[in-house]
Amino acid sequence: MSGGPGADDPRTPIVVVIDAETPGNIGTIARAMKNFGLSDLRLVDPPELDPDGEAYGFAGHAREDVLPDATETTLDEVVADFFTVGCTAITGEDARRHVRYPFVTPADLADELREVAARPALVFGREGTGLSNVELERLDRVCSIPASDTYPVLNLGQAATILMYELRDLTVEATQLPDPVRERAVEGEIERLYGYVDDLLAVSEHRNQDRVSRLVRRVVGRSHPTDREVHTLLGVFRRVNRQLEHRAKLLDRYDETDHYLLDEEQPGHDDS
Repeated sequence: MSGGPGADDPRTPIVVVIDAETPGNIGTIARAMKNFGLSDLRLVDPPELDPDGEAYGFAGHAREDVLPDATETTLDEVVADFFTVGCTAITGEDARRHVRYPFVTPADLADELREVAARPALVFGREGTGLSNVELERLDRVCSIPASDTYPVLNLGQAATILMYELRDLTVEATQLPDPVRERAVEGEIERLYGYVDDLLAVSEHRNQDRVSRLVRRVVGRSHPTDREVHTLLGVFRRVNRQLEHRAKLLDRYDETDHYLLDEEQPGHDDS
């Protein structure tokens, strides 16, 4: 599956983590970056990242490049050089408090970033308090992940992973999964399939043949079957129909024999 420009493209976002409280979350974020094609990690007032500590332990293969290549920076530098997107669970959006209004969801942010000329920076705050209102006021955009209103606060690493996943079309050139776009089988083969279904209904003497035939057409029409799927079903129905037809012929022959024997057994029957 093809995707976005890749990690080396100047439009690919950088990731900024402000004042992280635990090294493990930085490692988790670095790993998510590796998963979704990001490589430029910048840290504001980070804790010490011991190569033998939890940051590297949580980073997976990102311990080889993303994490050791991370650089320290300041919020001033980030604001001056990038289109900044602050990530927060609470937006304060109401008639009285709208420090950051409106906000964008991760699913909508990808389309918006396509139109931005400057390089984006995804800015994450502290585990306990997130980004302060003073920090949010300095940023260009605020992104929030919709969650339960009874407990909307996500773990820092979880929130970063969700956001990067939603932006993957901007950052990943290809994934390990096949292209989800499927080609529908040609209509002539699908019509053959409908004919086989009708034959099955007829041979089985189903009581509601027309209704079931229409139902099958609706189901198949919605599913957009591939050529391989249709040919597999054609083979199945062909085999079933032949067996049912053969069985019907045998039953007819047995019926004729039974009638003949019954005639022979009638009283007064004389072959002389």
